[in-house]
Amino acid sequence: MKKKEMLEEYDFSKSRKNPYITRLKKSITIRLDSDTIEYFKKLSEDSGIPYQTLINQFLAQCAKEKKKPEIVWQ
Repeated sequence: MKKKEMLEEYDFSKSRKNPYITRLKKSITIRLDSDTIEYFKKLSEDSGIPYQTLINQFLAQCAKEKKKPEIVWQ
């Protein structure tokens, strides 16, 4: 197989913007209880879906259904 060489310059004049840019994910820092993380990690093992993806899907579903948390301060 022949190895391709990199060009010194590329022409992007005919390129187009990413149509999915509005759907890109944003990285944040969030503090979760250890039990919550372990729960989603177990679900991850059972389903084969990464646990962070499961957490995102769960939160996205809650947002779509406009669910509000039951907050009980202890």
